[in-house]
Amino acid sequence: MKKLIICGGGSSAHALIPFLKDSIFEVSVYTSRPERWAKTINLEWHDPSGKVLGTYSGDLKTISNNPEDLFPDADYIVFCMPVHKYRVALQKIAPFINKDKTVFIGTVYGQGGWNWMVDEIKKQYGLTKIVTFAFGLIPWICRIIEYGHTGVTYGCKAVNYAATYPMDYFNQVNEELLEYICYKWFGKGKVEQSDNFLSLTLSVDNQIIHTSRCLGLYKVYGTTWKNEESVPWFYKDYDDISAKLLADLDTDYTNIRNAIKKLHPEKNYSYMLDYLALERFSYHSHNTDIKESFVTSQTLVSIKTPVIQNSEGTWEVDRNHRFFLDDIYYGNCIAKWMAEQLNIVTPTIDEILHWAQIIRQENIIDDDNHLMLNSPDLNEPLKAGIPCFYGFNTIEDCID
Repeated sequence: MKKLIICGGGSSAHALIPFLKDSIFEVSVYTSRPERWAKTINLEWHDPSGKVLGTYSGDLKTISNNPEDLFPDADYIVFCMPVHKYRVALQKIAPFINKDKTVFIGTVYGQGGWNWMVDEIKKQYGLTKIVTFAFGLIPWICRIIEYGHTGVTYGCKAVNYAATYPMDYFNQVNEELLEYICYKWFGKGKVEQSDNFLSLTLSVDNQIIHTSRCLGLYKVYGTTWKNEESVPWFYKDYDDISAKLLADLDTDYTNIRNAIKKLHPEKNYSYMLDYLALERFSYHSHNTDIKESFVTSQTLVSIKTPVIQNSEGTWEVDRNHRFFLDDIYYGNCIAKWMAEQLNIVTPTIDEILHWAQIIRQENIIDDDNHLMLNSPDLNEPLKAGIPCFYGFNTIEDCID
């Protein structure tokens, strides 16, 4: 059997482990909280009403917070954690990865320049035999019921896409792993091959959905709610203001993507889609309206708005949630940097970054709508995935 190590304990880990039951893999987990993990992980498949449609379970071989216990023998390493934690974890495990054999390193969600992050450790640690892979979209809608024990899924995408480097390893990764974790169980979720990771980095999924919705909530409701019960649902209560913001943000991204396509007409950027095209692709829907795509979704209706109670007893959007840490620093900031290199105006990205820096009490963008690249807030080690922090100076440096 091949040894597969899951890095992190995110929601997707609680889905992936059960779906790897009876696979070619012996599964272990690398986690900062090993004491909270059971040897058997259970997963429930719910419909929107909460009815259980199916149950799954998978066993773990080893549970450890010590990279030396896991990575020297790893064949596959799969990241199941927030995007902003990828680089930190890669730096921790890189010294223990076997340099003498082919090791597949991937993530269930390729936003934020995953290939740049892996290339970073390949150069630093001489890991010349790594095969990099990433999903374009998280395969399932999933959450945690009990951390380290039980997860819940509301179903999977109808179709997905993924990238590998080198490209000719796609069939092997697909047959050994990708095909196994959706299609085997749901009869859908087959994975198509993207020729490049840049389409994943600029995907109009989480990074435009989450940030525009959070700003939309702020515009309608202000900063706080009196009690948790009055907080709107993130998708079920989706409104016209959020839909307009997402459409405008999608336009900013479209202008960036179109400029890159124009620079490189010889490359296949067929998965650089606008929001509704991506939604129709991944769910096989017929939606032509952004608001409708959320309020009628059978997989998103159970998702709550991420809020915390503040010192005054009211409830506010969690400024330390991955909707900020992933989708601002490894999402909108990357797109903004590319727009600056391409001399493209991005009014909605700018609006979101100005709002985010107020919520986060940080310096991200200046009054002239330029990224504050020398700001200590952006320069905190590994905090942001802006291309220049990898040593890239031009758009050409970002092209794979």
